[in-house]
Amino acid sequence: MPSADAYRLTATEAAAAIGSGRLSPVDLVESCLDRALARDPDVRAWQYLAADEALMEARLRQAGTAAGPFHAIPFGAKDIIDVAGLPTGYGTPIYHGHVSHRTAACVALLQEAGAVCLGKTVTTELAHFHPGKTRNPHRMSHTPGGSSSGSAAAVASGAVPIALGTQTTGSVLRPAAYCGVFGFKPSFGDVSRSGVMECVSAFDTVGWFTRCVADLERVRRGLLRLPVAAPDTVDVTALRCGVLRGPDWERADATTQDRVLGAAAALASAGATVEDVDPPTGFAELPVHHRTIAGFEFARAITWERTQRASVISPKLLEGRCGDGLRISYEDYAAAHEALLSARAAHADLIAGYDVLITPVAPGPAPEGLAATGDPVFNTAWTALHVPAVSIPAFQDAAGMPIGLQLVGAFRRDGRLLAAAQCIARELGVERVDPVG
Repeated sequence: MPSADAYRLTATEAAAAIGSGRLSPVDLVESCLDRALARDPDVRAWQYLAADEALMEARLRQAGTAAGPFHAIPFGAKDIIDVAGLPTGYGTPIYHGHVSHRTAACVALLQEAGAVCLGKTVTTELAHFHPGKTRNPHRMSHTPGGSSSGSAAAVASGAVPIALGTQTTGSVLRPAAYCGVFGFKPSFGDVSRSGVMECVSAFDTVGWFTRCVADLERVRRGLLRLPVAAPDTVDVTALRCGVLRGPDWERADATTQDRVLGAAAALASAGATVEDVDPPTGFAELPVHHRTIAGFEFARAITWERTQRASVISPKLLEGRCGDGLRISYEDYAAAHEALLSARAAHADLIAGYDVLITPVAPGPAPEGLAATGDPVFNTAWTALHVPAVSIPAFQDAAGMPIGLQLVGAFRRDGRLLAAAQCIARELGVERVDPVG
C-alpha cells in the first residue's frame, strides 16, 4: 500500500506495518492528517486539528524506539476530554479559547502506549442534545448522531483509526451505528474519567470508535493498561445468544427489525444457540429512572454555566434538561437509584445464561436533517444498567445507509463480550470497514 493511503489501515494493521518497517510513523500521521484536511470541509468532524503537534510527536516516535503497542497510531478525542496545550470547548461558546493544562487519563494512557493525538473532535453542546457542526460521512444531509458525533465521523471518514467519545445515554453506540463504524461502551467505571467533563456521574462512560472489531479490544486493553492481545477466539457453535425484543421493539423500523432477526437466524444456522428472551424485571421502567437521575445530576453539574452564562445555552438544554432536573426531588432521585440496583441484579441473572443479548442499536439508519441527533431509545437501558455494549456496522438499508447491530454483555465481562462480537462480526462478514468517501 502506498504511504499516502496509510489512513485506510486499522490500528492493528498500522501497528503491524510500522513494526515490520513497511510504514514509518511520520508517513502514517501525515496520511491521516492529509485525509482529515481533505474530508473535513464536508464532514466537519474536527473542532481542533493539532497538525503541527501531531507531526512533532510522530517525528519523535520515529527517532526513538517503539513506545508501546500504539506506537505512532493516530487518534482523536472528543472535545469534552482534556488534552494539555489544546483547546477544550465542550461544544459551547462559554469556553471559547479555553486551553487545557492537563491531559485526561484516557488520552494519557494511549499516549503512554505510543499513540499520537491528532486533535479534538466535535461534540454537541455540553455533550447533550444541541447538535454540533458535524455531518454524516455517508450522506451529508443526515445526522451523524450525538454527542460523540465528531469522533464517529472522524473514524468513518478515515481521518483516524481510533477516536475516543463518551456515553451518558447513547452517545457512542448511536453515532457508531449511524456512521457505520464499530463502537464500544465498556462497563461503567472501568475506564478512568479523570479529565473528562462531568455530565452525569452515575452514567458517564468513556467509549471508543474503530473501523475493525479487533481494535475494540486493543483499545480496551490500552485504556486499562493491560498487555495488548487479540480477543479470545470463540467458535460460533459455542456461542449463546439471546434475542431481546423489549418494550420498544416496535419503535424500530421494519428494515432494522428484519436485519436484526436475520442476523440472529444466520448465527443459528451457523451453529450458535439462539433463543428469544424476555426483558429482565424492571426493564420497561429503566428510561424513567435514567431520566430522573440524569436530569437531577446534570442540572447541578453545570450550575455555574446555567447561572452565569445562561444567555449562551440553548433553550432546549437550559429549559428542558436543566429545568426538568431542578424540579426532581431528592426522594425521587434516590428511589431511582434504588430501582436501578434491583434492575442490575435482574440483568445479571438473565445474562448469566448467554454470551450476548442481541438488539437494535437505533430505530433505523441516521435520520435526515442536522437539527437533532436521533433517538437513543435502544441505548438508555444498557447505560443505566452499567453493562458493556457493542455496535457492529452489520447492515445497510436499501439506500446504502448503515444500520448497526447491538450486542450487550454482562457487567465487567467486557473481554467475553468483545470475543463474542469478533465471532459474530466474522460470521456476518463485517470484521472491518473501509473509510467512507
